[in-house]
This record gives sequence, structure tokens and C-alpha cells, in this order.
Amino acid sequence: MDTILFNGKVYVEKGHYVEAVKVDGNLISKIGSNEEVLALKDANTRLIDCKGKTLIPGLNDSHMHCTQFGEVKAKAPIDKARSVDELVAICQDFLKKNPDKCKNGLHAIGWNQDLYPDKRMPNRYDLDKISTDIPVIVERVCGHVLSGNSKVVELMGLEDYQGSLESGEIYKDENGVPNGIVSEYLCNLANELIPKPSLDEQRKILVETMDYLVSHGLTSVQSNDVGTTFFDADKAFALLHDIYDKGEGKVRYRHQVCFNDIEEFKKYLSEGEYAKGDYPEDGLLQLGPLKLFKDGSLGARTALMKNGYADDPDNHGTLWLSDEDMDAYCILAAQNGLQVVTHCIGDLAVEKTMDSYEKAFVNGKNELRHALVHCQVTDEEIIQRIIDKDILVFAQPIFLDYDMKIVEELCGKDLADTSYAFGTLIKRGAHLAYGTDAPVEDCNPFPNIYMAVTRCDISGYPEGGFNPKEKVDVETAIDAYTLGSAYGEFMEDKLGRIKEGYLADMILLDRDIFTVDPMEIKDILPVLTMVNGSLMFEKEGAYEICM
Repeated sequence: MDTILFNGKVYVEKGHYVEAVKVDGNLISKIGSNEEVLALKDANTRLIDCKGKTLIPGLNDSHMHCTQFGEVKAKAPIDKARSVDELVAICQDFLKKNPDKCKNGLHAIGWNQDLYPDKRMPNRYDLDKISTDIPVIVERVCGHVLSGNSKVVELMGLEDYQGSLESGEIYKDENGVPNGIVSEYLCNLANELIPKPSLDEQRKILVETMDYLVSHGLTSVQSNDVGTTFFDADKAFALLHDIYDKGEGKVRYRHQVCFNDIEEFKKYLSEGEYAKGDYPEDGLLQLGPLKLFKDGSLGARTALMKNGYADDPDNHGTLWLSDEDMDAYCILAAQNGLQVVTHCIGDLAVEKTMDSYEKAFVNGKNELRHALVHCQVTDEEIIQRIIDKDILVFAQPIFLDYDMKIVEELCGKDLADTSYAFGTLIKRGAHLAYGTDAPVEDCNPFPNIYMAVTRCDISGYPEGGFNPKEKVDVETAIDAYTLGSAYGEFMEDKLGRIKEGYLADMILLDRDIFTVDPMEIKDILPVLTMVNGSLMFEKEGAYEICM
């Protein structure tokens, strides 16, 4: 069946709008005026009257953790806590109401000590008030620091820890006793204490999460689940294949894949998924880049900083992956024609990541479109290098909702002024794509667009926006979330625009994002979401289907 959407305000590109779109199968076959497009209908055409609403390309999250986002939504909502005591009370209530879910331990993600009056991280003694019989683990919103109760301290042997610290740290109280807080590598060890959901449970989580995605206007996600949420890569790849083979995948899903070590990476290149995986061109499921981690997070003070932190200059953060190992990963990826995307937040992490990329450039250029994921702390030299070397940036403007309140304190005013420079990068020609890093933030794209346009937090602070020179207009923000993200997956010639010959991924909005008060952008939602020519989400009564 072909479909015509008419009586719409259809965004084509900057300054160019039309009224109607015709879809044949999974492709856009015609755009133009109502008269032009409706002239192509026949007795079998499905007609959708948009009633004047705005139609834009489907939004594409350039970096998130889809499965973990779904898992977090099913856990204790500690992101709502505004003190350690509130966090404890939320977990106590969750444990009381969900004893079966917590029989092997309670795990939750989302605390942020900077939102608490005393700026204090929860420790083992706080969490012992929840339980001392089962492991209780609560992760900071960034996932780079977590707190465990005394049961966790006991099971990890932290009081006489003899294992490898690698990039991690064991925090101690004033008496030199482990207080239950650990960082980076040790977070992975702690999380192994509580069994992960079964594959069947994770399958259900993924499918339900896709319902959430399409109801919020996302038609594509570039998701790092393998190697982070899923540690058995073979089972994870098979699970995603099964979901899509059975027609249950509702969005385009592109893997971003982590590996435990370079030998495992070599194996998957020579005889694993990268050698044998079946991914038809333009299929909804795609195998994407190698994903690396270079440092930690700013809020956890583990982002890798050239000159240390402004209020703690001896602390330069955490190096997750050595320069030698990263060089080896990037060179091996280049030899196999594979893109690399790397978590890098501090200015030193961004520099070191670009160093490794340049050593593996093809023909002296970034032909494989390696990308900087986050790229938060930058100086003018770094910004210019990103532009000159055409290195992509997968940015999360929504991070500023919190980070605008700490960046000057941690980085100093001058460095803060050139950081989160997502407007500058776009204006000077960089390839930039938006994402949310969910579950660090909700994957709802509209607060993210709001943040890029206003540079205000969700409450509207500060008036005029934080570092307002970095604001972008709505069209630019939408382009970053559509065509920019498509460029990041080599799809810019077929995805991210409502144009003839492009894949039919579109969303119809409940209000006009181009004319609404910018402070309302965060509240926008779709009333219709089309993926690959199929309606994946519909809000009853918001438009009219005619035959």
C-alpha cells in the first residue's frame, strides 16, 4: 500500500517546506504541494490528513544504551532523589514492594551528589539502612562511580583487596576503611555480584523500550549494548537478530560494540559477527562501529584533564584505555575498514583520542568517519583540530541541564567558555550529531533539542541561556538529530531528510517546533511515527486517515 500525508507543514531542509509527501513501500517517492501529490493517489492509497501539523524526519540518537535504558526504567527511581536520605527511602520502598526482583540484590542507577544539599556521595553505611543481607548497589548517573553496602564490601573483599585496580579506585573513610564507593573498572566487578536479567527478560525489555522510543519520535538508534549491558556478545547479537527477524524491531538499530580486549576484537573481525553477520543493506538492524572508552565522567571527576581540575589540580582524572592499546585498536579497525567511536569527555581524553585516530587515518583523511562521543571539555586548539581533521562529534546537549552548574567550578572559567561548544562546531563546519547517552539522560529527544536551542536547563535557567553564543536555531538542531546522525552511520544519502528517494522515516508533531515558544520545545511529542514506511506509533484523533 502507498501512503500520502497531506495538509502538513513538511520540513525538507533549511528554508524549504512543502505540504505533502507520498510514500511507496519504504521510500519517499514524491514531495510537493497538496495538489501535486494528491494527483498521484489511486483507490488503494492510504491518505493521512495532517491537519496542518508539522512533519519532520525521524530523529536518530547517535549514541545511547538502549537495553540499559529499559533496565533502569524498571529499577528503583533514584534519579528522583535530592538527598542521600531520599535515595535510601526510595530504595527501601522499592525493596518492600519488589521482594522477588531484589532477592539476589538491589541495583539502581541515577544518583548525583551535586544535586544534594551536602554534595555527599552515598556510602556503605547509608545503604546498610536498605539491607545488609543482600548486595545493594547504586550507581552514579554517569555509571563511572557506584556505592555498595557492607555486603558488597564483604563480597568484593575491599577491606583487604588484592586484585587489579586497573583504572578504578577504592574510596576510604577518615579511618582508612573502604566506605563502599568505587570507580571505573571496579564498578564492573561490583555489578557482577547481582545477576543480570535473563535473555528472555532482556528481550522483553528491548521490545518494550522500542515502544517508548517511537512514542517519543525516535526512528533510529545507534546503541552501545554489546560489551556494556551484554557481556556475552554472541548471545547479544543473536538476540537482536531474533527480534528483527520476527518483525518485532520498531526502530532502526545500529550496533556500537565494545570488546574486552584486542584479542577478542581480532576474533570477531576474523570469524565472528564482523566476518559472518548477516545485515542486508538498508535493513532495520545494522552492525556498526567499534566503541572505545578513553576516560570517565566530569561529574565523577574521572574525566581526563590536561591541567587537572580547577579546584583539585593534582587530579587529572582516569585513563581508561592506554594510548598504546588505543592505537592498536584503531589501526586494526582501519585495516578492516571499520569506524571507531570513542567516549572522551576531558580535554586530554579528546586530544589523545584524536592522536590515535590520526595514526589510523586512511589516505591521510578520516575516511572511516571516526567520532568523538561526548567531546565536552575543549579549548580553541581542540575545536580547530576537530574541524581541520574532519573528526565527527556525537554530542549530548542535554548534559548541560546539570553540567552548566559545575563546569566552571571544575574546569575554570576560560576552559568552560570553550567547552560544550556544540554551536561553534556546527557553525564552523564540523559534522555533529545529537544523542542522549540514555540512560544517563532520558532518550526523549525534545528536551535535547530544547537545550541546544535555548542553552537553558529544564527549569529555564539561566535567562538568556548558558554561554549563549553556542545556541543554534531549531532547523540546525533538527538537522543534527537527523542528517547529522545519518552521516555518522554513512546513511546521509538515504536517511535524515524528507526527500524523494529517501527512506520513509518521519514524525508528525503535536505542535509546530519551528514557531512555538522555544521554552515549550521540551514538551513536544509526536502524534505519528513512521519507520521504513510503516506506522509504528499513532495518537488517536490527532490526524485523520482516509481511504
